[in-house]
Order: sequence, then C-alpha cells, then structure tokens
Amino acid sequence: MAYEMEEIRISQEIFYYLLEHHELHEEQERLLYKAYTEHEEIQYLVKSQGEIAHSNIERYGTIIYLIPKEDNDFLGFSKAQLKNALCKSSGTDRDYYLSQFVILTLLVEFYDGQGSSSKARDYIRVGELQNCISSRLKEGAQHMNQEEEEKAGIAFSHMLQAYEALKSDDKGSRAKTTKEGFLHNILVFLEKQGLVEYVEQDEMVKTTKKLDHFMDWNLLNQNNYKRVLMILGGMQDEQD
Repeated sequence: MAYEMEEIRISQEIFYYLLEHHELHEEQERLLYKAYTEHEEIQYLVKSQGEIAHSNIERYGTIIYLIPKEDNDFLGFSKAQLKNALCKSSGTDRDYYLSQFVILTLLVEFYDGQGSSSKARDYIRVGELQNCISSRLKEGAQHMNQEEEEKAGIAFSHMLQAYEALKSDDKGSRAKTTKEGFLHNILVFLEKQGLVEYVEQDEMVKTTKKLDHFMDWNLLNQNNYKRVLMILGGMQDEQD
C-alpha cells in the first residue's frame, strides 16, 4: 500500500509526541488526535511504528497511549531497574516479588471487575492498604503448600519472609528497610508513572484516569480478574 508523504509525516509527528509524553489528549492536541482517529492510514502507520518500538498504541476514550510491552527495557523498566527503584539496596528476588505483590494488592482493592466500570472505590488509606498486604500474605502462606505455590506461580511464604524482615516504624520513616518506607517508595514510583495520586499529608491513595482506563479497557476481563482473585485467595470470599 502506498502512502502520501503528508500521511507519513503526520504519523511520525504523532509517534514522536507519544515517545515524549507517553499519551496524547484530544483537548490538548486536537489536530493530531483527529488525524489519528479519522484517518485509517495514519493510525496504521503510528501503530506500525509502535510495533517496531516494541510497544502498543491504544486509544481509551479521548486519550491515545503508548504502552511498552512487558519485556521492553528501553521504553519500560527492566527487572533490575524496578528492583533498584522499589527495594532496599540489598534487595533480593523475594523483595522484588513482594513489591509486585503490593502493586497487585493495590489494584485488587481498587478494581472489582464488575459492571460497566471495574473501579470499586475512590481512595484507600495507606494504613488500610498495609493491613491488606499483611493479611493476604499470611492467609496465602497458611493455606498454600509449596506445590500449590509453584502451580499458582506465587510464593507467599517467601514474600511473607521478606515482608516480616522489614522493620516497623510508626514515626513515618521513608527508609526502604521499613514496612512504611517500602510502601511509601512504591506509591511514589506509581505516582511518577501517572498511575496513582499519593496524598502523603492525608495518608491516602487515589487512582488516576490513566490507570482507570487501562484497567477497564485492557486488563480486567473476567478471566484475568478471577485469576488474580484466585492467586490472592479471594475466590472463597467471593463465593461465601
């Protein structure tokens, strides 16, 4: 298929904008947004450039997002980079997987996968989130043996050990070696990615429109949601 030079130029302009800002809003860049949504050729060219950059280009509502694929260490984060950002300097794989479990727990608390929108609440207190993490880790370690953990792909016992190895500090410590600091650093990281709003003075976490869109349109179909609940031990609660 042959493309006009103007179509190629506009598609490159859109893709460069996405590389720089990671998202394109209709109200902020109306002409680029209109070119992408109203011209199939331009949209195809932008998506093709996304594929070459090992990323997906997705439109949710009135926003176009550039979403790096899971193993895209250039536009996204490698495991080593995430471990360095989220865990203490001597962090092990146990600490890394604990950080991912914290994020997973946060998502489950906000999104229930039901109705026209998966969002179940507007905010969560940091203390409540910390209690949820501790409770789910202990429940998982108590109810799953090693064989079941391997089948589910999640080692509750190892993550619980990593969590209990963190100190407790009621003075608001921000050190990654404390439970409070570990959670604080994860929330700050998520806020920098535009996924949550972390109101430190109120000890409160809210989700952003970006995360709401991604959960509703991309991640939370019923199959994925039930698998997450099963991993976190929530299937029994749902059936009771």
